[in-house]
Amino acid sequence: MALRWGILLVLAALAVWPQTVSAQVRAEVSGKIKDSDGKPVEFANVYVRKQGAGTFTDERGRYKIDIRPGERILVEVSHTSFKAKSAEISIEQGEKLSLDFTLEYLQIEGVEILEDRSRKSAMQQVPIKDIQINPSVQQGIESVLTSQLGVQISNELSSVYSVRGGSYAENLVYVNDIEVYRPFLARSGEQEGLSFPNPDMVGSIYFSAGGFEPRYGDRMSSVLDIRYKKPRRFGGSASASLLGGSLSLESTSKNGKLTQVTGVRYFTNQYVLGGLDTQGDYRPDFTDVQTYWTYQINKKWEAAFLGNYSANNYRFVPGSRETQFGSFNEALRFTVFFEGQELTSFETYFGAVSLENRPNSSTTLKFIASAFRTIEEENFSIFGQYRLDELERDLGDDNFGDVVRNRGIGSFLQNARNSIDATVFNFQHRGFKTIDNKFLQWGASWRIDDITDRLSEWQYIDSAGYATPINPGDQVMMNDVIRGGNTIASHRFMAYVQNSWDLILNNEAELTATAGVRAHHWTFNGQTTVSPRGTIAYKPKWEKMINDSTKIRRDVLFRFSTGFYHQHAFYRELRGIDGAINMQNRAQEAIHFVLGADVNFKMWNRDFKFITEAYYKHLNNLVPYEIDNIRLRYYGDQLSNGYAAGLDMKIHGEFIPGIESWMNLSFLRTQEDLVGDFYLRNFNDEGEEIIPGFTANNNVVATDTVFPGFIPRPTDQLVFFNMFFQDEMPSLPSFKVHVNLTFGSGLPFGPPNFQRWQQTERYRPYRRVDIGFSKDLKSQKNPDKGLFGKFDRAFVSVEVWNLLDINNTISYTFVRESGGRQYGVPNYLTARRVNLKFAVTF
Repeated sequence: MALRWGILLVLAALAVWPQTVSAQVRAEVSGKIKDSDGKPVEFANVYVRKQGAGTFTDERGRYKIDIRPGERILVEVSHTSFKAKSAEISIEQGEKLSLDFTLEYLQIEGVEILEDRSRKSAMQQVPIKDIQINPSVQQGIESVLTSQLGVQISNELSSVYSVRGGSYAENLVYVNDIEVYRPFLARSGEQEGLSFPNPDMVGSIYFSAGGFEPRYGDRMSSVLDIRYKKPRRFGGSASASLLGGSLSLESTSKNGKLTQVTGVRYFTNQYVLGGLDTQGDYRPDFTDVQTYWTYQINKKWEAAFLGNYSANNYRFVPGSRETQFGSFNEALRFTVFFEGQELTSFETYFGAVSLENRPNSSTTLKFIASAFRTIEEENFSIFGQYRLDELERDLGDDNFGDVVRNRGIGSFLQNARNSIDATVFNFQHRGFKTIDNKFLQWGASWRIDDITDRLSEWQYIDSAGYATPINPGDQVMMNDVIRGGNTIASHRFMAYVQNSWDLILNNEAELTATAGVRAHHWTFNGQTTVSPRGTIAYKPKWEKMINDSTKIRRDVLFRFSTGFYHQHAFYRELRGIDGAINMQNRAQEAIHFVLGADVNFKMWNRDFKFITEAYYKHLNNLVPYEIDNIRLRYYGDQLSNGYAAGLDMKIHGEFIPGIESWMNLSFLRTQEDLVGDFYLRNFNDEGEEIIPGFTANNNVVATDTVFPGFIPRPTDQLVFFNMFFQDEMPSLPSFKVHVNLTFGSGLPFGPPNFQRWQQTERYRPYRRVDIGFSKDLKSQKNPDKGLFGKFDRAFVSVEVWNLLDINNTISYTFVRESGGRQYGVPNYLTARRVNLKFAVTF
């Protein structure tokens, strides 16, 4: 505890040290930056190099910068897709000067870049301006990831997400070119805590749901590429809600060479957990501190440091639980009384140093060294005594809803003493070079993994006392006993090269191609994989004459991506259900085929975008798994082959003028066929299949062997729909409403007997509506006046989570009645909750 607060104090002191802006603002330059078509340019960099002051434009192309008066200064504007511009001005004390810019698109050897280059690649930009205002239990960037194609989230307590039928372990996450990791031992969203990316420090986010380039690593599903901001002036943000708060500070030195952004977050979901069926003493405590520094050594060299410390602690003392479930024809109540407690701790340290060299205007060389360590412990001993009762279901009976009879009683004892200590060192080089109309990229890395795992868990189930020993020599048999200790040290060597070409065809259509290859060698199993990947983007010149003098060009772009994606195991894929390591593990393989269209169009005289992608993924050498809440339990000694196919569609734009909303709709089918699996069906002398707990005649006279073939993967969600819609009051535009609606069809599940072929039942659909009402605290008529006039943004919001109070199921607890019949008792997610939030940006 002392170490944590010491780090907080030191980083807070460092955060304010480079501050150079005086307390009194004496002059101001503001304006709007547009492109040649009159559209606002977002994320343009506006700065005064002489004074070390700067800022970025917002989504409407607006900026405001505070400067020292009394001298001639040069205001410079730059953006990766436009030619730089500047203007020399002189401003007096107290003066407010309006200065607008119109930027011209870059030219690359006859190729005019008419839109963000990301449109021609598999990477799509994620809207980060809606993170703070999005009504969501999750306070991180995951709350806006459902704006992207193929992303499915069906648990509001967790930051895990599935992409096109893959598990969360198949997703890559990069922060400033460095891969970041999740906790290993988290088994539920209640324990998980904060994800790595700090939204207050983010400058840009790009995401790909498949078909991404070789420069990104070896995972089978998706990549999330996050860049932390590089500030040009002093600023920051602060927020507070019933779930905790955050504070970030950013600044630059007087000469502009040294910059830093530091963020502190505290999160507790205690308030939300109070709405679960299981009542008790929840004490979650999640803290995260991050800092990102850059220093411009000279014109050619720049150094950077990224550091992180996080402590996620979760303590739970359960008291009781009461869950009603079933149907109108069979209404049941499950009641449990608990003893014991659960203690979970995830502590993470992360540090990275980078050097960037620009020997000339067309070449960039980057060298990165990083270290990551996680120390995780999971300890619980929980004793429960339960009863399963049948309820009166006659609406006309005075005892409707009361207990009619008892179906069974029993007890269980769950125990775990698990720990893992993992350290990862990574050394890498990345290079970039522009040659005429080509963009060449290459890289190489060396990674060292050192993992020590101690596993000891078991549970004891006693239905109606049947497991109690009667004779002195009898043994008490435990269920799901897992004991093991594993230590793995290995090295990974990776390299990639890729090139991009921009061409103008004879018919004036634009063609962009990216092709490359990635290689990966892992010393643990001696395997080397080679992964070729490529993308082609084609933008036809489709024009339509409206009349003799008016011509409209249709803004349509088509993309096709394909490639091999090999996923070498990190650690969990190696470990089977019994805790043993599979020494023969080989890399999982996915072959992607993605065909998409990107259309910009006008509707109601406002800009909209429609994106759609159809995809097929051929999956080989998979390690089958099942999902228990959010924990993946791998069948380490088994293999499967499968596929994932589907269609994603998205539309976003200003349904309400000046406010962006979006809608996503996805269709998915993903299945797998386990190699060599089969099961037996027993029949009695009456020809009936024997089902324990249901069949009275259990005399086996015949047996059939069944080969299941293809069965749904645990992430097989046929339909997923998400909508984020915003509106404002016409007469009071400072009042806004934000609605987040999610629907996902049921995911597969099965009884907890580790038979993969039985995981074919379906949960009920995931349905959730979250709504927020916000008030902009800055004056609309005089934004620079009043209590919040000095802030760039200030708002307060009231959020209602799970507005319709729908019981969504995350997993099942299986119990038996006295007759041997097994019941699945649903474990529901959070109930309706109201949250109050306050946030400012300066």
